Amino acid sequence: MFILVTAAVYVLNQNRVRITRVEIFGGDTSLASTAQAAMQGRYFGIIPRNSIFFIPDDTIRSDILTAHPDIAAISIFRNGLTGLSIRVTNRAPIARWCGIAPPADGAAHGCYTFDAGGIIFPAATTTEFINSFTLYAPLVGETLEPLRATIAHAEKIPGIFDFARELSTFGSPVTRVVIRSDEVDSYLESGTRLTYVLGHEKSVFDALASAKSFLNLADGSLDYVDLRFDGKVYLKKR
Repeated sequence: MFILVTAAVYVLNQNRVRITRVEIFGGDTSLASTAQAAMQGRYFGIIPRNSIFFIPDDTIRSDILTAHPDIAAISIFRNGLTGLSIRVTNRAPIARWCGIAPPADGAAHGCYTFDAGGIIFPAATTTEFINSFTLYAPLVGETLEPLRATIAHAEKIPGIFDFARELSTFGSPVTRVVIRSDEVDSYLESGTRLTYVLGHEKSVFDALASAKSFLNLADGSLDYVDLRFDGKVYLKKR
């Protein structure tokens, strides 16, 4: 038995069965260094952590995801006896999240971005967003740190954003969306605010469409439009 164990340890320590190269697909090549660092050292002081037979997949995955919240998932594959391939799936930036409520000056500060699941991650300077408008909304739980937090009502954001994009057909695009409890404020480029009940986007759009002949959302003449009551359109002129 001792001879077999000794032989096994000898084989596991041979360079021909240890990871010497890491390839990254779909992500920054610097991630290879993170993977290499996770494979440093030995198990029990005997078996090398970069052995093709004992790669610390979970540690590599955890280290990369912890350091890069913009990555949604990674897949790890063996590549021969000395290679490792890592495929990266990045989070798709839906729009900017700039806080729970817009500041008094109306300017966006300290913004992040978020994916389709409402998970917040840093926005790079070159990030191209699917939606041009900004979102203000509360976070799930009582977290004070937005990074990796989840936006409240994330499952309803697609409907909110579809409605926001449809509003541009009335002549003025949406610049920011604010979710407040069970209500939503959509601010138009013209300066008009539309308020409605969360989840009622379809009926609200129908109400706006029926009132389109006497409702001008593009010229800035309206301060706000209240759509919180089914089939009713209340407005205040400037």
